[in-house]
Amino acid sequence: MTEVRLISEFSGDMLERIAGFYISAGWLSEGDDTSFLLPALNGSALVAGAFDENGVIIGCARCLSDGCSDAYIQDVVVDPGCRGQGIGSKLISCLVDGLRAKGVDWIALVGEPGTEGFYQRINWEKKTGFTLWKWKNL
Repeated sequence: MTEVRLISEFSGDMLERIAGFYISAGWLSEGDDTSFLLPALNGSALVAGAFDENGVIIGCARCLSDGCSDAYIQDVVVDPGCRGQGIGSKLISCLVDGLRAKGVDWIALVGEPGTEGFYQRINWEKKTGFTLWKWKNL
């Protein structure tokens, strides 16, 4: 059975597995520098992890937030061999529950193209009238 919970400590093995998830999602390539992962996870408002029956991490998600009003969920990723079992939705629910407990009531995320159906199935709505902006110098 899969256990999903908030996590705040990240072992070397866990970081290696998370880096592998990022590679499987196409966010990183083999050999890329992954030293940013620990500071990124530690700097997140909340991190949710999904663990198999042996305590091995099989998915994670994190969010950025001011801790009182707004939050942005990002990096929702599940081991490719474990996808399709509801783990991604449980990770997001864990983060939403944690944020709501802090009083955060505006929660957003940016999904990869092709993930619209997944987010719609778990009660997210597409926000029209907004444009995503990214600083062009990076």
